[in-house]
Parts: sequence; C-alpha cells; structure tokens
Amino acid sequence: MNRQWILALALSGTLSMIAHPVEAGRGGGGGQWVPSLTSMEQADLVFMRQEEKLARDIYLHSEERYAIPPFANIAASEQRHMDAMLQVLQRYRVSDPVAGSPIGQFADSSLQALHDNLLALGDNSALTALKVGGFIEEADMRDIVAAIDRSEHADIDRVYGNLLCGSRNHLRAFAGQIVLATGLPYSAQLLPQTEVDAILSTPQERCGN
Repeated sequence: MNRQWILALALSGTLSMIAHPVEAGRGGGGGQWVPSLTSMEQADLVFMRQEEKLARDIYLHSEERYAIPPFANIAASEQRHMDAMLQVLQRYRVSDPVAGSPIGQFADSSLQALHDNLLALGDNSALTALKVGGFIEEADMRDIVAAIDRSEHADIDRVYGNLLCGSRNHLRAFAGQIVLATGLPYSAQLLPQTEVDAILSTPQERCGN
C-alpha cells in the first residue's frame, strides 16, 4: 500500500467528524413551522451534501481524463444525489455548505485534503481511478448507514436510502470495470469483504427518487 492510499484511508476515517453543526431556522417571516433537527442530524445533512459533491467532482475529472465508463453516468447520478440533499437542506432551513463552490473546491480543509489526495491517486492510471471510485462508494455507504442510525425523520431516511441504493449500484459498476481490467475479484477497501461480496453478487437495483 503506497503512501497516498494510506493517507486516503486515514482521512476517510475522519469523514464522519468533518461536518460541524449548523443552525436550522424556523421559517422566515411567515411563521412557517420547520421540524426540529438534532445537531448531529444537521451535521449529517451538511456533510452528506459535501460528500456527494466530492464524488461528483472526482468522477467528472476522471471522465475528462480517461473517457471510460462508468464515470460520466455516475457523475450525473451524484449530481442528482446532490440535488436531493439540497432539497432536504432547504426543507429544514439548513444552510447549503457548497453554495457557490466551484468544482474541486471545499470550504472544509479536511474534505479539501481528501479530495486532492484521491484526485492525485486517480491521475496515476485509469485502473487506479476506478479503484478510487470504489473507495468513495464504500465510504459513502458507511457514512449513509451511520447517518440513518442517527436520524429520527422518515423523509430524511428515504433520501438516505435512495443514496445508499445508488452507491451500491455505483460500486457494482466500478467493481465490474476493475474485474474486466484485471481479471481479479474486487477487493474491499473500507467495508468488510463479505458485505461487499454480497452487494456485488446481486444485480443493479432500481432506486427511488
């Protein structure tokens, strides 16, 4: 394992601690009631919006560099995930942490470092870029499951569930390309190998909106 992979793994271990609590408003001047969120629920929403942006930005870069599947399709899917998270943020009057942020730029220094490190890894080769994609999707699934465990809102859980379904599909796509390129089974990078194998042994899913 080279130094860049070690750094990426170390940074990924702090993903759930990156987001900071933000204030949820109670409606502007119209007295509209907004359901309350715990500080952890707010932090999870803010973080998930940023994590989906990180995935989208890296996949857009990899698509431009290598022009191979499945980067373009998955980048488009990550944009839909970003849009879904933005709708939740707006529903709960939580400030958007990536408003006006260009591709590849993050206000949070830890996310910026993770993005830059994964981007550099992916620039080594098309195969490494695919492995970075698998790494990101495993991290997404881990973080989404943790957020669902902390959430007490069914509407938020539905959105998280759709993101989780999408991440499973994305992992299947990346793993399939890696197997085609190497002739070897996909090796889990963050999740237990048994969990990853169970996902890869099932077909692509139809995820809700």
